[in-house]
Amino acid sequence: MSNIKYILPLALLASGAVNAADDTAAKNGNPWYVGARFGGTYSSDFSDKAISPPVDLDRTDIGGGVFLGYNINRWVGIETGYTHLGDVGFSESASVEQQGIDLVGKFNLYTNDSLQMFAKAGVFYYATDGQDQLSAYDDNGMTATAGLGMEYFFNKNVSARLEYQYYNNIELQDAPIDTNWDTQFYGLSLVYAWGAAPMVLPEEPAIVQPKAVMEKPVVVAKPQAKVTATVIEIAPLTIELPFEFDSGKLPQKYLDQLAPIAQHLVDYPDAQLFVVGHTDSRGSEVYNQKLSEQRAALIADYLATKFAIDKSRINQSGRGELQPRASNKNAEGQSLNRRVSAFTPGLKIESK
Repeated sequence: MSNIKYILPLALLASGAVNAADDTAAKNGNPWYVGARFGGTYSSDFSDKAISPPVDLDRTDIGGGVFLGYNINRWVGIETGYTHLGDVGFSESASVEQQGIDLVGKFNLYTNDSLQMFAKAGVFYYATDGQDQLSAYDDNGMTATAGLGMEYFFNKNVSARLEYQYYNNIELQDAPIDTNWDTQFYGLSLVYAWGAAPMVLPEEPAIVQPKAVMEKPVVVAKPQAKVTATVIEIAPLTIELPFEFDSGKLPQKYLDQLAPIAQHLVDYPDAQLFVVGHTDSRGSEVYNQKLSEQRAALIADYLATKFAIDKSRINQSGRGELQPRASNKNAEGQSLNRRVSAFTPGLKIESK
């Protein structure tokens, strides 16, 4: 049987779904991915209409396939691909090959910085082809499929999956043959993702710390009177606040730590505040850049509202994952990298 007969309809359907998807995928990381999977298959629940007289069935085989996916957003994607589910043996000289095209929705749940759980559900357009003594018989049709799995991300582009997928009621119905069964796939997948839009970051403001300077007394032109002007240096002040993974919120106990820097701004009206958000490397650069900006905005808005600091004195920006404090290869380092830095540069004040 020609594979084109059943590949073409679902390929067109997948193409239409991608074109209709919201462009938020480009804002949430690599939208496209491809992969290959390999594992075992197990067939069960054969109908009573199976080949007669009854024979022992070979229920296990090797399966695998390739797939293409598109992330609509961080939590939902669509996936299509070719899957070969191996052969079902009805006897030593009679078997049925089963293969087809998957079209499923993929639903993701992130459990920590590197691990994602997922579920899949959709349809499978199958082709069953008799082999050896059954070579005169074949069939095709559409059935339901669903699966579960977990995915580990080595970096933004490469990940591996451990997955299980169930295919319901695959048939070989070609007179006088009339039988059906369910097939389960279990195996490993390797995935490569790409397509994130290039990110343009604003330049971080240069902060130059002035050196301590004590100016010489200035004599004011007035007979017998001297006025001395002294320059006092005010030291810079920095506060860093930690964030949970993928969070843009902070408990009040952390927001309370901003009180010293707020008082500094109240005491010195000429002081400027710089608020810079950061993330760890989990996720795409585009998504992390947006998250870091949200974190910086949270701190800036809190200071402006709570302490009546004029927004013109607050410079907020995000650096995403590009300026880590520690290694992103372990949970401890990633925790240190999820932060917002709020700091005021040093300044000089004249005292007479």
